[in-house]
Amino acid sequence: MRMVFRWYGEGNDTVSLAQIKQIPGVEGIVWALHDVPAGEEWALEDILRVKRVAEEHGLHIEVVESVNVHEDIKLGYPSREKYIENYKKTIKKLAQVGVKVICYNFMPVFDWTRTDLYKEMEDGSTALFYEKAKVDQMNPNELVKRMADQRDLTMPGWEPERLKDLEKLFAAYRHVTEEDLWNNLKYFLEQVVPVAEAHGIKLAIHPDDPPWPVFGLPRIITSRESIKRVLSLVDSPSNGVILCSGSLGANPANDVAAMVREFADRIPFAHIRNVKVYENGDFIETSHRTCDGSLDICEIVKAYHESGFKGYARPDHGRHIWGEKCRPGYGLYDRALGIMYLWGIWDALEKEGQERRA
Repeated sequence: MRMVFRWYGEGNDTVSLAQIKQIPGVEGIVWALHDVPAGEEWALEDILRVKRVAEEHGLHIEVVESVNVHEDIKLGYPSREKYIENYKKTIKKLAQVGVKVICYNFMPVFDWTRTDLYKEMEDGSTALFYEKAKVDQMNPNELVKRMADQRDLTMPGWEPERLKDLEKLFAAYRHVTEEDLWNNLKYFLEQVVPVAEAHGIKLAIHPDDPPWPVFGLPRIITSRESIKRVLSLVDSPSNGVILCSGSLGANPANDVAAMVREFADRIPFAHIRNVKVYENGDFIETSHRTCDGSLDICEIVKAYHESGFKGYARPDHGRHIWGEKCRPGYGLYDRALGIMYLWGIWDALEKEGQERRA
């Protein structure tokens, strides 16, 4: 397991590279050019700038999260050809600087969805929270406004310039079925996976967050069956999945550890976090400890270990603790604690294996 840490860039993150470097076992950053609109080709000069800054702190840039997919690709419009070509060019540039994994998602209109970015918990910490009834009753414009109010730092997936014509976006998806979305994903992957494979890069799709339809929009990467299907669309080691325990785990029907064991050879990058799921469909993001949430993080890490996982992993969203003022879900302290919990499980499994072999 190769530990990495998400970083949003200079002037766009409350966490510094110097701080990241001090977290035990972290070897690289998970990054992106967040100021580049979806569909645009990334400039090599900007990519090299991130590489230079990271390497000054002894960190690599081998994992990109995300090169976002333009909405016209998801909708299957003729204009998708231009955006797919830009995607291919970006893949080639990223390969030039040593990138090994590119994360992307295929969620219509919205990326991750939450109703409260700083829900207070019993211990006084705050965390990202999803209230199902509120989403079911809410006008999506209200949610966009809430996200737009968090303008000190960028909110990937909630870019105001992209969502300013929300009505048009929803109208465009009005007659798009799940099967349509699957067909458009297949077309996209048939174009870009061969390029990724030729350049030594693994593309990895992120599950939908949460793993069910939101505001009537179709969601397709939600379960074991859908992961199996997406991996079969283009049978290549460069067509993989980011197994996000928190996204998939929001649905209690998903057995995350079993998915790790089944798809281990197609998981180049793991997101590991815990969530507390309630009977009414609400969920809140907790510490990484198994006992604090609904997911057995110990069993999930064990599944990776038993599978001989040598890919990248990062602690996913953390709580906001000790008065830290930070991007929702992406402070320093709780994610660093999460890393040490994950390493603790991993090291114990390593020691157990060594003793068994002795």
